[in-house]
Amino acid sequence: MPVITKIGTATPTHRHNQLDILKFMQQMLPLDETKKRLLSLLYHRSGIKTRYSVLADYSSKQEDFNFYPKADETNDFPTIERRMQVFDETALDLSVKAIEATISPEQIAEVTHLITVTCTGLAAPGLDLQLVEKLNMKEDIFRTSVNFMGCYAAIHALKLANSLAISSKNAKVLVVCTELCTLHFQNSTEIDQLTSALLFADGSAACLIESNEQSKGLTISNFFSKVIAKGKEDMAWGLSSTGFQMVLSNHIPRLVESEIENLLLSALEKLNWSVKDIAHWAIHPGGKDILAATEKALKISKEELIASYEILKNFGNMSSPTVLFVLKEIMQKAVSGEKIFGAAFGPGLTLESFQLTAN
Repeated sequence: MPVITKIGTATPTHRHNQLDILKFMQQMLPLDETKKRLLSLLYHRSGIKTRYSVLADYSSKQEDFNFYPKADETNDFPTIERRMQVFDETALDLSVKAIEATISPEQIAEVTHLITVTCTGLAAPGLDLQLVEKLNMKEDIFRTSVNFMGCYAAIHALKLANSLAISSKNAKVLVVCTELCTLHFQNSTEIDQLTSALLFADGSAACLIESNEQSKGLTISNFFSKVIAKGKEDMAWGLSSTGFQMVLSNHIPRLVESEIENLLLSALEKLNWSVKDIAHWAIHPGGKDILAATEKALKISKEELIASYEILKNFGNMSSPTVLFVLKEIMQKAVSGEKIFGAAFGPGLTLESFQLTAN
């Protein structure tokens, strides 16, 4: 069975305090006093302390802004063209930073398959070809992309990597998830947009999956997914003339709570595992309420989700890389034989899960 042997992560230069982002939003959005107080309450209850962005504006004075309107300009937020320009200027370097935190230059030359993941920037030639050129990867490297799947996309990419590693002898599959969510904050007081701006951040994570079963790391045991059709209106991600817009309903935690136990039991049944076998939980921290809903449904403690809570606190929700940030923390402390259950949630409403065994 294929093995996840390395995980590396990277963040942009600009680290913002959550309360500085709150001040930015209160200043830039057309909020009345009631909504300003509500927004303040939501930010203080978010469970997030800091987030990273490729943009400096969120902690800058308005006269020093480089992306959003300066104090003496009209209040027109950036167009989708401007947002994609910044993505093109910054996503490659952030991805390279994550890869270099994962494997050495010698190992980069040995990569046989490349899978890039993003839902916050689209172009052709895309990130995959940029990485091949920048890192002098093999010209005949197998490459593909997972786009616009949102927060669960890393698990879908791991599924693809697992299949490729099974079918290709001596495969070394590199998965790279890079999201610049903060490019898409909107000039809107709609609750979906306010919630999105409250949670999302920028980051990148890379991992190497090898076909050699003797490799040390996390052996991939199984994947299991479920689509909750009744939740398709509660989480969505679409294009507009001003950028990508998120639909993020407050019903999502309840949907996760109602379905995640069935997801867990169905996944474990395929492996003849029991809930007591799980030593570590790698749950995507989509928000504090989602983690609380997971605890309640699976009857596990907050301490058992400490890696998820810590990533949420220090990085926010970075969409697809986030579950790999969590898994990296778990990988560093898991001992041989321990079993890991991981899950992430996204548009659809889709619940994706993986089951791993440390070796």
